Amino acid sequence: MPPRKPPGWVQWTVVPLLILVPIGYVIISAEQSRDSGEEKQQQAAATTLTHLWPTKVQRRIYEVTIPSGSAPVAYLETNNWASSSFYVQFRTNQGGLDTFLAQYGRSRSALADGEVTVSRKQARTVRWNFGADGRWAGLKLKQHGDKPDHNITVDFSNTDHPVVYVVSTINFR
Repeated sequence: MPPRKPPGWVQWTVVPLLILVPIGYVIISAEQSRDSGEEKQQQAAATTLTHLWPTKVQRRIYEVTIPSGSAPVAYLETNNWASSSFYVQFRTNQGGLDTFLAQYGRSRSALADGEVTVSRKQARTVRWNFGADGRWAGLKLKQHGDKPDHNITVDFSNTDHPVVYVVSTINFR
């Protein structure tokens, strides 16, 4: 007995689906891919602080752990042939500051009173103003090899909720 031919409506339903489903998938994938690229391009072109938490990858690469509960948080990443820098600013509490410093094996006693360790050039990059009216304390951490160096400055104007400014720099030379 020869195979039965399916009814005409089945052919008219299945054939268009076999064509339209892959086309729809390609269109959706292309749109998602384009959106992803635009977002990354905007981040790379940023010239001011982005008022969001940095990604886990950025925090891991630059070795900057932001204590949970810190708010507001802002960051900027800059790159050139010689170095990459990661600027982070966040407000935390006393315990958060202790936790933050402990990740570098330091405590508050390591902070030098009255010292701003973020350079003027670095501060200009992100429009930070370290004027005479702040209660500043700072710490510079130089690391060997491919580990990032850290310039950390803390504003104790509000002692319960200090603001931490970090510049983490990886040099390629």
